Amino acid sequence: MKFKNYLFIIILLLSVQAFSQSLSTNFDVLEDYYRREQLLGNIGTEYSFVSYPLFPVDAFGLDDAFNPEGHMDRMHNNNFDGTYSIDNGKFVFKLLPLVWNNQYTSHHPESINDGSMIPSKGYQTLFSPGFFFEYDHLSITFQPEYIYAANSEYEAFPLTRDDPEMARIRWARYFQHTLNYIDQPELFGDGAYRKWNWGQSSIRLNFNTISLGLSNENMWWGPGMRNSLIMTNTGEGFVHFTLNTVKPINTFIGAFEGQLVSGWLQGSGYAPYNKNIEDHYGHEFYVPKSDDGRYFNGILLNYNPKWIPGLHLGLIRSSQIYLKEMGDAFIEYLPVFSSLKEKKANPEEGENHNNYDDRDQYYSVYMRYVWPESHVEIYGEYGRSSPYWDKRDRIIQLEFSNAYNLGFRKLIMLNNKHNDNIGVGFELTQLAKNTNSIIRGARSWYASAVVKHGYTHRGQLLGSGIGPGSNSQTINISWNRKIKSIGLQFERYVHNNDFHLEAIRDVRQHWVDVSASLNGYWDYKNMIFNFKLMTVSSKNYYWEFDINPADNWDTSGGNDVFNFQGQLGVMYRF
Repeated sequence: MKFKNYLFIIILLLSVQAFSQSLSTNFDVLEDYYRREQLLGNIGTEYSFVSYPLFPVDAFGLDDAFNPEGHMDRMHNNNFDGTYSIDNGKFVFKLLPLVWNNQYTSHHPESINDGSMIPSKGYQTLFSPGFFFEYDHLSITFQPEYIYAANSEYEAFPLTRDDPEMARIRWARYFQHTLNYIDQPELFGDGAYRKWNWGQSSIRLNFNTISLGLSNENMWWGPGMRNSLIMTNTGEGFVHFTLNTVKPINTFIGAFEGQLVSGWLQGSGYAPYNKNIEDHYGHEFYVPKSDDGRYFNGILLNYNPKWIPGLHLGLIRSSQIYLKEMGDAFIEYLPVFSSLKEKKANPEEGENHNNYDDRDQYYSVYMRYVWPESHVEIYGEYGRSSPYWDKRDRIIQLEFSNAYNLGFRKLIMLNNKHNDNIGVGFELTQLAKNTNSIIRGARSWYASAVVKHGYTHRGQLLGSGIGPGSNSQTINISWNRKIKSIGLQFERYVHNNDFHLEAIRDVRQHWVDVSASLNGYWDYKNMIFNFKLMTVSSKNYYWEFDINPADNWDTSGGNDVFNFQGQLGVMYRF
């Protein structure tokens, strides 16, 4: 009954006109195109680009979100463009693009911002057909996804060492610091992985600037382009109710955008590899996780001040809890509107004890500033995984349990008739604990002592794809012409530094990936091709190092491996 009241209140907030067609966050080629168009001055600065999926038809006044330039040369000779409409356009049926992505990874999984694809060695493919239906205020998008992955075995966390006792200690630490507090399986079952899911499907009621619906679409919250702290498309989407804007709501003080979601998260169903390893007393290190589902509630609010065009300020908050731990009060369904203040820590119960009992929560504030005249954007996001004790704690230890993401991009115009440009960008993401967080025993980002699945859905992260305790620095250089783009990406990626500092504690054993990739998009008639060729040098892979006790500064014994990932995909637009 309480939940029905919640929906009723939402419906009362709606206005009175319709139309909406969303563009999934997995169509990254078109997302990047629209964001670059804003830097070029072709899209107004009142649109934030901090909340996905996008709604280009409503927000930018386009006829077709998948054909933004409006002059697509079709490969077929008939007049059918995949759209059928009657009753003066009140009834619309449209075939959505066919998407087929393929990927091969040579040594170990590389999986960031790839949607329903899983972390997997070997060959993997994703195929997605779909259609869009609209009548009056109602719209239905049916866009399922099929995923096949070889899911081949690979060299993961070390199973043996020259010293068996040290191997047991490392495994104990790995479970105690990581695997018992997050659901991130190294293998998704035995043998090949095959799955259909709802993909980017949704059913919505659309009213002018507002859309209310039930959706399985991937979401992205925050201004980051490579990483974002609280919501990305690293894993598959989850079923959720959504109340969101489809374009900015203009007021006398500026423009507002936002999204409120309530949904259900599931576990992967796969236990960690080597889960049965025991200590000397026959006790298993692995603690099985609950089979219960989880309730998720999240909100994003964005404000563009009327007096500062191009500036976007916002906040994001999320909460999850096991369904069996939920109460009946109305606020149980909307905990993102509850107080952030936490009780004083109880020394007997540890730093994680708080007045939210069994909830796992994150929140962040962000900014994005766009200067179309200079073709520049800068952005940043600052987040916390634990609330402050009180106002004094906020001042004294501002950095406790924090994480942040900073970036910029500049388009340099070339002097030619095609308005070509060179894009240069940099992004830095810091998730690893700082000194205060280590001393106070803060949890790693996305790991949880109260929701043992961590901040995941079906075994993949909801937040930044680099994962708990990790850091990254990324440089991008690209040539761009409308949808076409060819670029280079260089990245340094430090894996789970929290585990390294707390469990391994050897300055020679940081696991660091250094990668270089050639990537791009190319449109031809009604097809868009995408490709990526990436080489990765993994230093001290899985923190493995042949220790030389006689020389503490000998760094030559690292377990260094080479990894290659190739991607090729095509989108066929009707």
